Amino acid sequence: MLFLLVAVVHSTLTLSVSSKDEKKKMVCYYGSWAVYRPGAGKFDVENIDPYVCTHIIFGFAGLGYDNTIVSLDPYNDLYENYGKGAMERFTGLKQRNPQLVAILAIGGWNEGSLKYSQMASDPAKRAKFTQSVVDFLLKLGFDGLDLDWEYPANRGGVPEDTENFVRLIGELKAAFTPHGLLLTAAVSCGKGTIDSAYNVPEVSRILDQIHLMCYDFHGAWEDFTGHNSPLYGNAQIDDGESFYFNTDFAVNYWIDLGADPSKLILGMPLYGRGFLLANAGNNGFYETANQPLPAGPYTREAGIWGNNEICEKFTANSGWTVVRDPYYMVPYAYNGNQWIGFDDRESLTLKAQYAASKGLGGAMVWSIETDDFSGSCTGTPFFWIRTIYETLNGPIVIPTPPTTPSPAPTQPGDTTTTRLTTPRTTRPTTPTPAPGEICSAPGFVRDPNDCTIFYQCIDNGQGGWTVYTFNCGAGTVFDPSSGNCNFPELVPGC
Repeated sequence: MLFLLVAVVHSTLTLSVSSKDEKKKMVCYYGSWAVYRPGAGKFDVENIDPYVCTHIIFGFAGLGYDNTIVSLDPYNDLYENYGKGAMERFTGLKQRNPQLVAILAIGGWNEGSLKYSQMASDPAKRAKFTQSVVDFLLKLGFDGLDLDWEYPANRGGVPEDTENFVRLIGELKAAFTPHGLLLTAAVSCGKGTIDSAYNVPEVSRILDQIHLMCYDFHGAWEDFTGHNSPLYGNAQIDDGESFYFNTDFAVNYWIDLGADPSKLILGMPLYGRGFLLANAGNNGFYETANQPLPAGPYTREAGIWGNNEICEKFTANSGWTVVRDPYYMVPYAYNGNQWIGFDDRESLTLKAQYAASKGLGGAMVWSIETDDFSGSCTGTPFFWIRTIYETLNGPIVIPTPPTTPSPAPTQPGDTTTTRLTTPRTTRPTTPTPAPGEICSAPGFVRDPNDCTIFYQCIDNGQGGWTVYTFNCGAGTVFDPSSGNCNFPELVPGC
């Protein structure tokens, strides 16, 4: 009967997806610190495929001591002081896909809650924060802000945070509207946090999108095995708070409390959480596990492996046994005393079908850099994001790039302003140069014969490169040390 029920649910969800004509959102967070990962795990802005996501979110900015938004890694994020300008390169991906929406996230787990609580409690501090955000977004070309305050009224916050959060987002939204900026937020899927942190009807009324972080239900902070992101619960073994630790409960709870389903974006993890079993023979759920799984080679954090790491480890070692749980509808795997709960193609497909069946606005992943972005393990770049997107919307279609008309000739008396941080023109090269002719690594490279021309090299996942050509503005040349156009006298050799 159980498997018949699963089959009926699966069939119903599939029918619901196929009946939807409206394009669903595919929101992809980017953890910008992935640029510092070693080897095949390194992921920079140029590794992002601008067509596999409808929305990309740069994580993270932070809250400064003066209640203004600040970069948490100025060298990587900004062009100032010879930085790498990752934020502007991130928003620059819209040059390749004009339909792409690029958002900046502020906060995150490591930023904590206390300083956001203090800022939101004071009207003057909220106003200063709001103005700084508008200026920051417009300066760097972002289309909106994702507020990732984890969490109001929790982790050092106060009960008043619940209404102060509403005041804050209301003021942000009012300031954003004249500029056409979006306001979204990443929110909890835990019942206790939802109850204490959010006035759900007001939050839903104000925000453009609500990103449900339906993962981290269990992890190595506990002393027993549990899945990172179950789709459904299992009343036979879930008790206490664990009874609520599943995606289905969280989605229904947000809707029951007054959230507009079309604004809810279902979060899915592209990583698993794992443990070391106390007894290798006891390898199911809620088994004793007092230690985290050893760190993976790229994410380098005990108790968590990215999907790219999981794929590589399973491929390299056939000793893993994968179990697909019929209640949670997600897989877990064990190998000796190692245990990990994760999401694969089948479970992500089912979650995408679930999101469509509930009338949600789309799906979200944390995070793009732990997908198989090169296709080296699965054979398909961004294998898991593509799975979700295509379940929701059908095949990804890459439009033919429009031709750029030649600029009108300059007339006497015309004045021009050169912005050093932004190239003037972009066009794909034809034919694509073979590897080694221009490109040897992802990123930007200067033309060997003309300092005013530079190229963006993107690994196409097929042993070659997609290459875009840029021209610096009049009177400037490309500076490899900053990844930006600069005055010739400041660039050796030019």
